[in-house]
Amino acid sequence: MTDLTYLAKKRYTTKAFAPNKKIPQDKIEDLQSLLQFSPSSVNSQPWHFVLAATDEGKAKIAESTADYSFNTPKILNASHVIVLCTRNNMDEAHLLRLLEQEEADGRFADENAKQGQHNGRSFFTNMHKFELKDLQHWMEKQTYLALGTLLLGASVLDIDATPIEGFDASKLNQVLGLREQGLTASVVVALGYHDESDFNAKLPKSRLPQEELFTKI
Repeated sequence: MTDLTYLAKKRYTTKAFAPNKKIPQDKIEDLQSLLQFSPSSVNSQPWHFVLAATDEGKAKIAESTADYSFNTPKILNASHVIVLCTRNNMDEAHLLRLLEQEEADGRFADENAKQGQHNGRSFFTNMHKFELKDLQHWMEKQTYLALGTLLLGASVLDIDATPIEGFDASKLNQVLGLREQGLTASVVVALGYHDESDFNAKLPKSRLPQEELFTKI
C-alpha cells in the first residue's frame, strides 16, 4: 500500500469536532496554499475562499444551518471553517486579471503566447456561456476540484475535515455579503480534530470494489 493510498483511506468525514483543539497556523497556511494552487479548467480559477478562524466568524457561517441543525455544531466546534465560493460570472475583467498574473509569473515566451492563452480561455468560457449555457455549473465544477485538493491535503496534514452542503446558500450569501462581491457559496468545509464522541472515526471505510469501478480497455 502506497502512502497516498494510506492517506486516502485515513481521510473520513468527521461527525464531531473537539472544540478546544486548534489547528496550528503553519498548517492553515499550508491549506491556503493548497487551495491557491488547485487545478482548474484553462486555469480559470473561478473561486474565492472565506476562512473563519474566530468564534464570531464561525457563528456567522452557522446561521445558514438553521434548517440543517445537525451541521451547526460541526461548524461551531471546528477549529477553522472555509466557505468555498464560486464566481457568478466569468467576465472579461477576470480573464484579463488571470492573464496579467500568468504574465507576471513568467508563463509566456512572447506576446503571441500570451494572446493564444487569452484566446483559448475565452473560447471555452464563451462556449459554456453562450452555446452550452452552463457557465455557472462549469465554474462550480472547478470549485469542487479545489474541494478535493483541500480534503486530501488535510489528510496529509493530519487534520480532520467535513465537507458540508447542508446549509442555506441564500442565507450564507446574505450573511457574508457574497452576492455583492459577485460570488455564491458552493460548499463549506469544517476543519479541526475529531472529538472522542465521533462515531465515524471508529468505523471502517467502505467503498465499492475496484472490479466494479474500473473498466480496463
